[in-house]
Amino acid sequence: MNAYYIYSLGSVIIVSLISFVGVFTLSLKREKLRKYLFLLISLAAGALIGDAFIHLIPEAFEEIGNATLAATLIIAGILIFFILEKILHWHHHAVESHGEETVHPTGKMILVSDGVHNFIDGVLITGSYFVSIELGIATTIAVILHEVPQEIGDFGVLLHSGFSALKALWLNFISALFALLGAILTLLVGNKTQEIVFWLLPITAGGFIYIALSDLMPELHKTKPLAESLMQTVALALGILIMLLLVALE
Repeated sequence: MNAYYIYSLGSVIIVSLISFVGVFTLSLKREKLRKYLFLLISLAAGALIGDAFIHLIPEAFEEIGNATLAATLIIAGILIFFILEKILHWHHHAVESHGEETVHPTGKMILVSDGVHNFIDGVLITGSYFVSIELGIATTIAVILHEVPQEIGDFGVLLHSGFSALKALWLNFISALFALLGAILTLLVGNKTQEIVFWLLPITAGGFIYIALSDLMPELHKTKPLAESLMQTVALALGILIMLLLVALE
């Protein structure tokens, strides 16, 4: 087996394991966890907005080379997630009408969008190893730095959506495994996978923007006390700032 196979799969597995970062919250009492849950949601909203506008959209414009097409695909991503949420809401209410406990659609949308994003990460990491081992390691480090704050925020959103802490951890890990799928596909078909990324980058960016602005930020407005509102704003800005600082490290 070639070295870049070992490096690629090893790196992607390490990145996937970051999804278990939420395990540190399991030691917290449920009441205390819920008390600070709004900070995780704020961090997630900031990370999604920052990731979309600072990382994904510039990369999409560079990869596609056609501003109109790239912008159209971003809008398509927003519309796709709007339709997806409609479908999930219809299912949510249908199940509720039968008296069964359900999970809020936002949690399911986070899993879908993050799964696509993780798939792209797997493709990018493996593609980098095709160029050189040094570039592959550098890309892996960038992805790890990028994933930690987002995974923490996503875990908070899953909890807020109604998943138990344990189920949120495992679902987040399953979503993370899409990076492994992206890596394996890239190893099998090589650079042809880049054509898939061509379409997925702007669509994922549109999905992140939709979830952050349509689902997460309205939730933050439900908090009225001034102190908590200020903490939310700081956490939101921190999520964006982290994504901005990562540009210097990449």
